[in-house]
Amino acid sequence: MATEVTVPVLGESITEATLGEWLKQPGDKVAVDEPIASLETDKVSVEVPSPVAGVMGQHAVQVGDTVLVGAMIATIDAGEGAPATAAAPQPAVLQSPAAEAQASPAATAGQQAPASDPRDTPAALSPSVRRAVLEHGVDPATVKGTGKDGRLTKDDVAAAAAATPAPAPVAAPPVSASVAASTGRKEERVRMTRLRQTIAKRLKEAQNTAALLTTFNDVDMTAVIEARAKYKDLFEKKHGVRLGFMGFFVKAACLALKDIPSVNASIEGDEIVYHDYADISVAVSSPGGLVVPVVRDADQMSVAQVEKTIGDFGKRAKDGTLKMDEMKGGTFTISNGGVFGSLMSTPIINPPQAAVLGLHRIEDRAVVVNGQIVIRPMMYLALSYDHRLIDGREAVTFLVALKNAIEDPTRILIDL
Repeated sequence: MATEVTVPVLGESITEATLGEWLKQPGDKVAVDEPIASLETDKVSVEVPSPVAGVMGQHAVQVGDTVLVGAMIATIDAGEGAPATAAAPQPAVLQSPAAEAQASPAATAGQQAPASDPRDTPAALSPSVRRAVLEHGVDPATVKGTGKDGRLTKDDVAAAAAATPAPAPVAAPPVSASVAASTGRKEERVRMTRLRQTIAKRLKEAQNTAALLTTFNDVDMTAVIEARAKYKDLFEKKHGVRLGFMGFFVKAACLALKDIPSVNASIEGDEIVYHDYADISVAVSSPGGLVVPVVRDADQMSVAQVEKTIGDFGKRAKDGTLKMDEMKGGTFTISNGGVFGSLMSTPIINPPQAAVLGLHRIEDRAVVVNGQIVIRPMMYLALSYDHRLIDGREAVTFLVALKNAIEDPTRILIDL
């Protein structure tokens, strides 16, 4: 008896998904709760477990199809596993159109050749003459034969082609194929994943809705680099996680958000919503694109707790095991393009948030300190914000407060 496999509940307000990949094929042995398929939602990939043990039955949907919550996508049959038989006819079905397409030129040529004179029918032509007719694209009914009993010869076909050159419909496809093969120019069409479609939609909505503006500053990373070099071994030994730069920036951002609450606010209709907490969205890369899990109550966390949380998010983003609830909400976003080598960028806000901080690569530059030209590790900071809610003065003040905290990390400890 076959057991139906249905699309599980995907999360609040999510009613559909896209089938991203089949992890089990018909005939494969399946254990209870073993993933058999991967679904792509607007934010994460969700694995569909098998409700029973048995043998993978037939796939009810194909990769790329949109499926609704509760819809059947496959069946699980009882048994120990056997080769699938139902999928066998598919190659024949797939080959039939190709065979028909290959046969169609010959059929077309036969239909085009007038049968008024039996000597000029394709069956009456010699193999060499038929080949010449196809190569030159000549209608044999329009050529007078000089051979025995008036039959066509290769010379007759060549002379007719030279006298009235015309493109041959039958010969055109091979010419195009040879040109494509010689140039090596190829194209590949891949359907956008649901995650990529959602990213594109939300970013375009942000551009269309918000009054986006970006302000820049730079920060001297000397103090943070020295603190990290001095304490990284002890930090990792005590907390079990490496000391990075994101912990410093998240805590510095929390301090600046308290000073400039509008940067931590959002617009809902004709109201401004101010948050007395800091839920920091951290952009991390996943195989399907950029995802933004949320470090909740980051203002109440220690640097070690922030680093642990971000490290866990990064690992699970690569594995595709982030949960839907972990990417909801967020009052402010930090995106670190510096890990990929970005020198400067203008990040786009993550609605309904009002601002996003862009971090970039650290590089040694000549700067003036106390009247002296010195080499310091510098980083450009970019704050993109919704000008409907945040004024330029507030944006600049926020960046300066964050810069001061990074250049003097003691401020983070004493909440200054």
